[in-house]
Amino acid sequence: MSFNADLAERLDTIARLLELTGANRFRVNAFAKAARSIEKETRDVSELDTGELTAIDGVGKGVAEKVHELRDTGTIGELDELLSEIPQGLLEVMEIQGLGPKTVRQLWNELGVTSRDDLKRVIDDGSILGLPRMGQKTVDNISKALSFAAKSSARLPIGIAWPVAQRIVEAMRAVKGVKQVEAAGSLRRGRETIGDLDVLVVSDDEEAVREAFCTMEGVTDVIARGETKCSVRLKISADTGRWNIARDLNDGAVGVDLRLVPERSFGAALMYFTGSKDHNVRLRERAIKQGLTLNEYGLFKDDGEAAPQSRGVAPVASAEEADVYAELGLPWLAAELREDAGELGLDEAPSLIAIDDIKSELHAHTTASDGRMELDELVQGAIDRGFHTIAVTDHSRSSVQANGLSVERLREQRVQIEDARERFGDAIAILCGSEVDILADGSLDYDDVLAQLDVVVASPHAALTQDGPTATRRLLRAIEHPLVHVIGHPTGRLINRRPGLELAMDELIGAAREHGVALEINSHWMRLDLRDTHVRAAVEGGALIAIDCDVHAPDDFDNLRFGVATARRGGLSGEGCVNTWDRTRLSDWIRKDR
Repeated sequence: MSFNADLAERLDTIARLLELTGANRFRVNAFAKAARSIEKETRDVSELDTGELTAIDGVGKGVAEKVHELRDTGTIGELDELLSEIPQGLLEVMEIQGLGPKTVRQLWNELGVTSRDDLKRVIDDGSILGLPRMGQKTVDNISKALSFAAKSSARLPIGIAWPVAQRIVEAMRAVKGVKQVEAAGSLRRGRETIGDLDVLVVSDDEEAVREAFCTMEGVTDVIARGETKCSVRLKISADTGRWNIARDLNDGAVGVDLRLVPERSFGAALMYFTGSKDHNVRLRERAIKQGLTLNEYGLFKDDGEAAPQSRGVAPVASAEEADVYAELGLPWLAAELREDAGELGLDEAPSLIAIDDIKSELHAHTTASDGRMELDELVQGAIDRGFHTIAVTDHSRSSVQANGLSVERLREQRVQIEDARERFGDAIAILCGSEVDILADGSLDYDDVLAQLDVVVASPHAALTQDGPTATRRLLRAIEHPLVHVIGHPTGRLINRRPGLELAMDELIGAAREHGVALEINSHWMRLDLRDTHVRAAVEGGALIAIDCDVHAPDDFDNLRFGVATARRGGLSGEGCVNTWDRTRLSDWIRKDR
């Protein structure tokens, strides 16, 4: 684990422990925000001085001192002190749906609950019912949530969660009386992993929606069925694909929450349940400063009384998200930006890249290496997507496990591609390229024939446990190579599987900008590499980005939505992505050193 990741985890744990003890809310939020900022930082913060640290959003002098404390001693005293006072198992208890910090404190102080096993004990013996406001229905819901949590510890990759959410949305849309349906939560924000799914529905017949939701195909358990919220456990499945995805399926199920909302409140509810939590906190703070109050029912004038929606108070704005943002003096902010990463300081809505902007694929494989499509099928697939350019980039010879091409086979493929150009004519530009391995020392596989290729995607596939400085030098050498166009999946990570290389991204971004090399967002949902924080740093650093699907099979083209979502989370516009350029401009860039 990198220093940044270790530090962020420790700061987040401090925030959670402080919340559990009932500490000042502002102090809790300060540590949580610092953890998020450190996690997103592309520099090694252990090397920064106090001034550089406090320049990072959310990092004050106190946190800066803790950074240096961890660097110098390997520990943070305040965290050690909190851990000595609070049973660590309580952090896992806090993760159970329906249990807030106040209730967990009561469970601990009054019933001796210090773990999930203890929680099960007080549920089974009925002693939990002695706590204030703890009725049998609430206990039953906590029991179901506890059982679900025991089976579902890992977050799902977005590529598994997405089709499940779409199936639910379509099922709800088909229910008579339904007017609006939208998936919200972290899925809508385009996060790479999803904890559970949130679906909002507006309907004239809410009971019909509840019944359809709780009895839809795949439901294995109904956790809650209330007037405005239903929660179920839904069985899922996925194609095992290249990485045996079945093992990432959390025991084959995901939690889904259905929210039934009034039509007049749909925009406010969509904002609220899309999140993020921290974005919502900032919006509510902004509303308070303007004499307003914001909740999932709308934006209201603050009259000093609670729950204005239940007292017949008319909202200032509620039906559309854009209306709520406008009343708060903000531009409409795309869901992918709502992470409390400075978006509320924007004066106007940024122009973000969209799926329809993508006009080329620069990283694709055929049956010549480890792809599932013959050359013509790949080319036709790109034409069907409306692309003007497709690059054939089968693996180089060092990727033996992927049937990498020898020099002789690469030359034979060049002849095949020239024949295909004659067959397809002007319908599409077909480039002869290779995904060339970046070897452990930074040299490139079959370097002697690179000049004969139209496009070179250089990617790390082996030695993915190198230390940070060595890995950074390795990729810098590849970026500096005059014949490289794209650095493919730069860290080599697989989500929920391996962390990949710990790179000094600021150095790579600077070198990529200098040499006109594009850093790739690999759109496969097991990679999403570059990740969103790297994309943001690349945008700010002026480096080019390529968004590629790393196509191996026909459906891989559909992964573009995940790469684009990652790009949007990083604030990328169409102009900064080489795949959006027209055929002439892209060709000129590709031929720059040929």
